[in-house]
Amino acid sequence: MMAREQQPVLDPEVRDGSGHQAERASTSVRLYEGLRRRRRWLVPLLVVLLLTQMAVAMVTAAAQQTPTVDEPVYVATATDYLHEHRLRYNPEHPPLGKLVIMAGVAVADPHYDASFPGSQGQVGQHLLYESGNDPWRVMLWARLPMIALTLLFGLVVLAFAREVAGTAAGLTALALYALSPDVIAHGSLATLDVPTAGFVLTSAWLVWRARRRPRLYLPLAGAALGAAVATKMSALPAIPVLMVLALVSVWHARRPQGRAERRRTLLLGLAGAGVVALAAIAVVWVTYLVVDPRLRFTPAEAVPAVHGLRARLVELLPFPRAFRAGMRVQFGLENYPWQGYLFGRLYTGSLWYYLPAALLVKTPLGMLALWAAGAVAVVAVRRLRPAAPYVLLPPAVLLAAAMTGSRDFGTRYAVFVPMFLAVGGACVLAVRWRWGRAVTGALVLFVAVSSLRTYPYYLPYSNEAFGGPAKTHLRLHDSNVDWGQDLGRLADRLEQRYRGERIWLVYKGSGVPSYYGVHASDPRKVPEGDVHGLLVVSDSWVAKARGKLAELIKSSRPIDEVGHSITIYRR
Repeated sequence: MMAREQQPVLDPEVRDGSGHQAERASTSVRLYEGLRRRRRWLVPLLVVLLLTQMAVAMVTAAAQQTPTVDEPVYVATATDYLHEHRLRYNPEHPPLGKLVIMAGVAVADPHYDASFPGSQGQVGQHLLYESGNDPWRVMLWARLPMIALTLLFGLVVLAFAREVAGTAAGLTALALYALSPDVIAHGSLATLDVPTAGFVLTSAWLVWRARRRPRLYLPLAGAALGAAVATKMSALPAIPVLMVLALVSVWHARRPQGRAERRRTLLLGLAGAGVVALAAIAVVWVTYLVVDPRLRFTPAEAVPAVHGLRARLVELLPFPRAFRAGMRVQFGLENYPWQGYLFGRLYTGSLWYYLPAALLVKTPLGMLALWAAGAVAVVAVRRLRPAAPYVLLPPAVLLAAAMTGSRDFGTRYAVFVPMFLAVGGACVLAVRWRWGRAVTGALVLFVAVSSLRTYPYYLPYSNEAFGGPAKTHLRLHDSNVDWGQDLGRLADRLEQRYRGERIWLVYKGSGVPSYYGVHASDPRKVPEGDVHGLLVVSDSWVAKARGKLAELIKSSRPIDEVGHSITIYRR
């Protein structure tokens, strides 16, 4: 009797003599193997589809948008690197991001007048509009390397989430990343925010991997961290965070037993943290040396003096002189009385809660729900808990640092949040809940619909709770809505609907309206009674309108809008 109970259930001799049970078992095995084979190609297919839609969105935006406020400076600096190999323009940002832009500029091969005098902004405008170059072509090629880099960071998001919570989580994280309006908007521009955040994310992922092989991954993590700092100085607060995480990874890799072993592991962990820091510093130095091996620094504009604690801090930094000069410029910019705009309120200075509030407006609702649930899951689920510091601590520290800044200009200063929380949000799949996968899938679908509906106007995106992209300008300004990107679209609209009418323009941006066929006058420079016809105003100027401009807008009738960033009034 006992022998029969222990016999395999699928034994055909026990069940019947026909062998049908064995056939059914064989069929089940074949079905299982078939599903496994399909899964092998299904995952790469989904990855390709997600990244392809992201690439289409970014390339479309890059091809249709005129230069934003900051881009001409970066493109001109990259062109100067290419032709003159000198550290002259834009010292407030290290060279790496502009070296990436330089790869595209080299293909475009614009004519460049190295002897042109002026500020970095004037040099950028001269390059694009006064040197016989095609700004559409130059800007598209300058943006394409950033688009490629943004897509590569999507693979980091996929790998990070997959290692933490499995393949389904990896695909979910990639979907959240690839559908993020903020990542698409700024990943399609020749700017520095997305590459900085992406390199920090890559460093955090490599430090996480160092829990298994610290000798291999810690130097690589330090190099990625150095790439972030060599792109934008706002990544500096990530250095101590990732050094601490490096120590934690070494500790986990060795799992010391006994006091002597723990002491030795602590020393090794400190050494690992030092390796991360030294590798980061080395990458910053190499970046400057690539531009000019002699490290000459001849700034085109005066570098402000810095005093007190800030001055001592700058002098202690183990970076090239040009980097330290850039820090002085950054501190000088922090002293300006910048204007901000939030929920209809215009103010001077900064609000500590500006970035969280702006993220609330500009993040899809389904994404916000997954971020919150995923962050809780990473902390609450035991098997995910070791990943919590790697996923949540770097963005928390960087966000806290960004919230102390004086420039309330947009969520681009916090674009690392959707990158890291794409990983964190996907971890909700690790919670053993009956309807968990279905609800997660529905929220991702909601995100996809919300993101695709804003195509191709990603810069002014806001979620449905705040009225969508058409209403963003009522609550936010600057790079959240209107960064000068729609000058070309404005020219097309005026040609199609308002040909021959008198145009009065108040435009925010670095583009030259006349180049695109927008021949207009500034209504602020003539008596109010002389302003008749079409009054065209960038929405950032509408938000900040005071005095004469406010009266002109008040006494005019809105009749049209362009790209959710420019309003046309009839007067």
